[in-house]
This record gives sequence, C-alpha cells and structure tokens, in this order.
Amino acid sequence: MSLSDLACRYAKPQSKPYKMYDSAGLFLEIRPTGKSIWRFKYKTNDKEKVLTIGKYPKVSLVKAREARDVALNDLENGIDPAVQKKEDRLLAKYKSAQTFERVARQWHEEYQDRWSKRHRDTMLTRLENHVFPYLGSLPIAEIKAPIIYACVKKIEDRKNGEMAKRILQIIGQVFRYAVLTGRAEDDVTRNIRGGLKPYEKGHFAALAIDELPKFLKQLNKNEVRLYRQTYLAMRLMLLTFVRTSELINARWSEFNLENAVWSIPAERMKMRIAHTVPLSKQAIEILKELEVLTKKPSNARCNLPDFVFPSVTKRGKAMSDGTLLMAIRRLKYQGKMTGHGFRASAMSAIKERLGYRHEVVDRQLAHFPRNKIDRAYDRATYMQERNVMMQDWSDYIEKLESAV
Repeated sequence: MSLSDLACRYAKPQSKPYKMYDSAGLFLEIRPTGKSIWRFKYKTNDKEKVLTIGKYPKVSLVKAREARDVALNDLENGIDPAVQKKEDRLLAKYKSAQTFERVARQWHEEYQDRWSKRHRDTMLTRLENHVFPYLGSLPIAEIKAPIIYACVKKIEDRKNGEMAKRILQIIGQVFRYAVLTGRAEDDVTRNIRGGLKPYEKGHFAALAIDELPKFLKQLNKNEVRLYRQTYLAMRLMLLTFVRTSELINARWSEFNLENAVWSIPAERMKMRIAHTVPLSKQAIEILKELEVLTKKPSNARCNLPDFVFPSVTKRGKAMSDGTLLMAIRRLKYQGKMTGHGFRASAMSAIKERLGYRHEVVDRQLAHFPRNKIDRAYDRATYMQERNVMMQDWSDYIEKLESAV
C-alpha cells in the first residue's frame, strides 16, 4: 500500500531506525531522533543504491514522489540519479561562487590588452565605484533586470544620465562575457536600455572667437599665480589644440624640435591612429622653456617616463587633468571654458577668421570619417596646408594678445 500524508505525519520514532514504504522504491526513514528522511532505493548496473531526497515535512509526500519520478526517468535514460544529484550540487556551488565582481574582473583581465591604459583604468574604476558595491557579491546567474535597474537609476537620479548609460553598457559587456563563458543564460541589461531617460549629450564649454582676447589677457597677466608649468601647458594646448590627455601625457621622445613636429603614437590617440602636430615657432619656444623646467636626464636612468608635464607631487606620473581644470576655474572661466573647449574655439576661429577649409582643420583635430567606407578611401592628411595653418594660428593668437 502507498503511504498517506497522515501516516507520515503521525509516524513515531522508535529505538532503532525503521522504514515506511510508499511505492516504486520510495520510502520514509524514521530515526530515533524524530527526524524523517525521504529516500529512493533503485538498482543500476546490477548494483543496489539509495538516493536521499530530503527531510520530511520540508519535502512533502507529493514532492518526494515527484523527485522519485524524475529519478526513474533518469534511470530510463541511463543516468544514475545519485551521480546526477552530486553533479547538480557541484554546479550550483560553482555558480554561486561566480559573483558579478569575480566575472567582471575576469572580463577586464581578458580584454584589457585591447584597450589603452586610460580606458582600462576608467572601466575598472567605474565598476569599483558604481557597480561592485551593489552587485559585486551576487551570483551573476541570479541577477535580474530590476536589481541592475535600481543600480543605474541611483546614478541617473544624481543628474548624471550619461554616466548611468555608460555604466549600463559596461554591465552589459560583463553579462555577455558571462554568457560566453557559461555562467549566465542571457544579457539581462537588454530589458533595461529603454528604462533610462533619453540623454542628449551637450557640447563642451568653449569660448566664442570674440571672447578669446579677454581670456588671453587674463591668462598672460596670471594674477591668480598659476605655476609656470601649468601656465605653459595652457599656452601649448591653445596653440596645438590637442586633447587634454594627449597633452598632459606627452613624452619628450615624441618631439622633434629641429623639424618642428610632434608625433603622438597611436596608443595615446582616441582613434588609435598616430597623429602629427606641426609646431609653430611660438610652440617651440614654449617647449624649449619646458625643457629647462621639466626635462630630467635622471628619469632615463631610473626608467621613469620622461613626461613633458610631470606631476609636481607624484614622481613618475604625468600632470593631472584636474590641474588644467583648476587653472580654468581660478581664471574664473569655469562653465565657460574646458580643456576640450580649446579645440572648438580653435576650429571656429581658424575657419572663420583665417579662412581654412573644414577638412584641413578637422584632420588637425585628429578627426576621421566615421563611416568605414569613407575612412578606407579618405586618407588625405593635408599635411602641407596644416603646417602653414598651425603657424598662421599661432600668429593670429599673438596678434590678439598684442591688441589687448
């Protein structure tokens, strides 16, 4: 006869363990301690074995029979249910150990050779600051869309829509890596992308052409007492209009003052394409002063980077981009000008006041066609025109300075 739930519930412990049989190998073992355990007796490869299903009443009679039926089905398919249970337990233990932070760090390690050092550091810092405190300890296979949404919504609510969007993109990359390595079923961030508010990226603050003379006057008077190195960095950025990161991480080995050229290697460029900056006479004068101020022969002997703009406080490091932002703030141009704004101001002035074509200025800004086909065919560098243009630009700046 099969067991009833009533019989299981009122089974009394005895001095020795005893069994109450149900059907098809299922039985309830009653121990002297009062514990009751469901077990399934079966035979495989002419060997009798017992599978432990679970404790009663946590595992009800109905659930025990369902587990037995699954085990019987496994046996029909040539699977030993005890071995399968052990494998399932090990797999569950493995998956619970695959936390988001563990998978994310492995993803970062796997792909870091494809990124610049700056990009590597940025990705890891964003994970450590914005994601790991919320998702880091959770098994990645168990993380659902609402948890991720709550994480990125905190960032968006701080009026940082762009950062929220970037963080969601990083989380998505980690999930896709987890799918590829068998530790997640799907990239659940796909269900969130429409949940963030539409974000329109604004332009960097930049001075209008007519505002340049006043800015130059303020910079040259230097009443805020900028360090000479910081002042020269601002001047060189104005004359070369490179990106802030390209300027502050410049090495002396990249410069050929005799040929008046600065060759920035591909790994330091945003588009990973080497870039040439023609140097005007005024830019070379600045660099010659910087040679006296910052070039240290001892760095080569110590295998330290020979930065043109070394950090004043951290040996072997470049000047922080925060140094230039602070200089702009001290000059009372916060919100009106940024390091990147020098590029926009230069482009506008060179096109409108000096009459150069957009393509020439655009190449000097290290911009390239976004379309792959256009990029494949449009390889013009306009180098000859750029050489003349960069000297004309420096002369124009000098003319503005002399007029104020």
